[in-house]
Amino acid sequence: MVRAGTTIFAASALLTLLSAIVVRGASAADQEVCDVAADSALGQENYPNAVILHHKLLSFHPDDALAHYHLGFAYGMIGRHTDEISEYQAAANLGLQQWDLFLNLGLAYLGRNDLAHATAAFETATSLGPEHAEGHFNLAIVYERQNRLVAALEEITTSRRLAPEDLDAGNTNAIICAEMHNLSCAYDVWTRLVQSVPDFAPARTNLAILRQWSTLIGQSGRHPELPYSQQVKSTNSPR
Repeated sequence: MVRAGTTIFAASALLTLLSAIVVRGASAADQEVCDVAADSALGQENYPNAVILHHKLLSFHPDDALAHYHLGFAYGMIGRHTDEISEYQAAANLGLQQWDLFLNLGLAYLGRNDLAHATAAFETATSLGPEHAEGHFNLAIVYERQNRLVAALEEITTSRRLAPEDLDAGNTNAIICAEMHNLSCAYDVWTRLVQSVPDFAPARTNLAILRQWSTLIGQSGRHPELPYSQQVKSTNSPR
């Protein structure tokens, strides 16, 4: 089946990054915002300069959790994912509790196929921001890859309730149904996706595969494994 790529949190995360305020330590009075010039570089997508400016800020304020988070994000956008993870972890260790921090940490781990750490990060993201569909979607992805299909179905259902327009979530929903051998569910979801968005290739391709597979069952009486075609990229902006 065609798998749409994992939802990647990039442009929308940036809006959260630039407006965030961090509370460090035990005192709620100890509040700060990240450096304006450094975050302006992020907003302008000048990530190399954002790295330089956030490093400069951290040389004076090494315990600024928000600056570590923003530096990690900039690292991720230029492909330095080991440094990205290190900075995200530094922000978390300093007490930053933002759902999008852990979402991005989970995505960085998922990019390395580190499912255990990705799962932990996404679970924290959904706990801190249960109203955000992205966390539930990506948690469903890692659960599905771990063959935790009941949990995956629960998370993708929540994601679709929060963002019913997300076609990738619908496609993933149907894949999970198919892997649970609930073919009527898979058929229904893919059919409705094709009817609503005829040019959505993953749903159209997967529905055709499912119909062909069902025909083989009827002809042979056997239940061959559901086939997977080549993975396609998501329409979401990749990092």
